Amino acid sequence: MRRIWAEFRYAVTALPIALAGLVGVGVLLVPGLALALVLAGLPLVAAAADLAGWFASVERRRQASLLGIRIETPPGPGPGGWLTARLKHGAGWRAVAFALLKPLTALLSFSAALLFWAVGVAELAYPVWRHIGGLTQVWGGIEPHSLLAAGAGVLLLAGAPWAVRGTIALERLLARALLTPTGADRLRHLESTRTQAVDDAAATLRRIERDLHDGAQARMVAVTMDLITAGKLLRDATQLDQARELLELARQNAAGAVAELRDLARGIHPPALDHGLDTALTTLATSRGGIPVEVSVSMPRRADRATESILYFCAAELLANVFKHSHATRAAIEVRREPSVLVLRVHDNGYGGAATTPGGGLDGLANRLRPVDGRLSISSPPGGPTTAVVELPHRR
Repeated sequence: MRRIWAEFRYAVTALPIALAGLVGVGVLLVPGLALALVLAGLPLVAAAADLAGWFASVERRRQASLLGIRIETPPGPGPGGWLTARLKHGAGWRAVAFALLKPLTALLSFSAALLFWAVGVAELAYPVWRHIGGLTQVWGGIEPHSLLAAGAGVLLLAGAPWAVRGTIALERLLARALLTPTGADRLRHLESTRTQAVDDAAATLRRIERDLHDGAQARMVAVTMDLITAGKLLRDATQLDQARELLELARQNAAGAVAELRDLARGIHPPALDHGLDTALTTLATSRGGIPVEVSVSMPRRADRATESILYFCAAELLANVFKHSHATRAAIEVRREPSVLVLRVHDNGYGGAATTPGGGLDGLANRLRPVDGRLSISSPPGGPTTAVVELPHRR
């Protein structure tokens, strides 16, 4: 019964949403194509593709929530300017075609739901309305055509779920044909992912090299020089005190180098993750200090190590922004598992105003999430509060 009700809701809402998509995309696409010859209409065409992509995402969510069908989301526009990337984006053009064709299949679903369900109920109730209207005075004297109407109503209601399901199958075929990624989309996504992974690896190696050069390496050079000098001073009995001072200084520098190497190794893989994401996030929240941070992890089972590392470093960067810029008095970290994604939510009661401006730290975090199909969204109105949400796909 739940499936029948969900399919009915999908069918009756399909047409209004499809018509809204057709009108919205058409209003941008028609004048855009008309003016494309003089290049003035190209931004309108690109905007139509963007809007069609948004309607496509709405359709994916509707099919997932009402029909239990998950349609893979194609990768976004490739590198380049806003206009060029969208005009070359094949998935965007397929979304435009979907927005233009969707009203046809939606009309079938809507008509089937209206005809079979609404007309079936009306036909089944026809003898009652005849009696209430005084046209049939005695129940025992129900007219034959009233019985026929009631029988037709029973047949319509019995066939309604199958009729609606059959028309919805056409919508599913249309969505599968136009909204799922093609082989070219996947190849382009893999190339983009590889490029991003190479860039991230190069940036990580540069960071490690810089940290080693400016930190541990410099300290070890100082240790070596102190030991050489102390060795020379030890030959002279009158300079033993200076030699001891240099040896102590060398010991301190060596201890500092070890601490920096330990911090560097912890940045590559936090040891706390060996005990689970909840332990690692709790350690992260308490080690930063400054403001109280509430940690909540709701996951029936652990995610894979790579996913836990991504969530941990995202939480670390978002929490660092909270401590540095938000002027908050409290914060919260929440991780939960949803049907198709893992959700990390970092919330604070600070001043707000955070945004993923190009070149900023949050924009960099969003870029690093794209190769793993992750998504970062920020809600931070002036005056606060600020909520950052990271979504990562996961395997069931």
